[in-house]
Amino acid sequence: MASFREIKPEEIEKNPFHAIGKDWMLITAEKDGKVNTMTAAWGGLGVMWNKNVAYIVIRPQRYTKEFVDASNTFSLTFFDKGFEDELTYLGRVSGRDEDKISKLNMTVEYSEKTPYFTNANLVVICNKLYAQDFQEDCFIDDAVASKAYPEKDYHTLYIGEITKVLVRD
Repeated sequence: MASFREIKPEEIEKNPFHAIGKDWMLITAEKDGKVNTMTAAWGGLGVMWNKNVAYIVIRPQRYTKEFVDASNTFSLTFFDKGFEDELTYLGRVSGRDEDKISKLNMTVEYSEKTPYFTNANLVVICNKLYAQDFQEDCFIDDAVASKAYPEKDYHTLYIGEITKVLVRD
């Protein structure tokens, strides 16, 4: 089993622009005793309401959205190089169609009731604080909306308070 140590959110050394936008992350949650995950390249870390937070966005057709909606918590996991194939697979295949996690050499562990992957090098555990669907009339730059949402399948924005950060020893 992987060995992790807990750090404060302010001690995260990874560059979030690179970690999220280039290397990607997994968003993971549990519903009715089942775990589901998806690969994401949009989101961020910051401060909101005087709390350290992570924000993620999930399109309505993603199966993982049902899990995040059903849970009060979710995890974000980040990986070393060498997991590109797994992250691509987890982003391409839906958990509706198969038990995609069981097909990979990845291990799910829990921090209290929140699932995460022990293969990660950084784990961020979040309690949901806020969720809202993006709305077409709220886009100030119409080019962003037309390029990112040609099907009008607007993301739901989730903001979660970071309650625990684990880094691999």
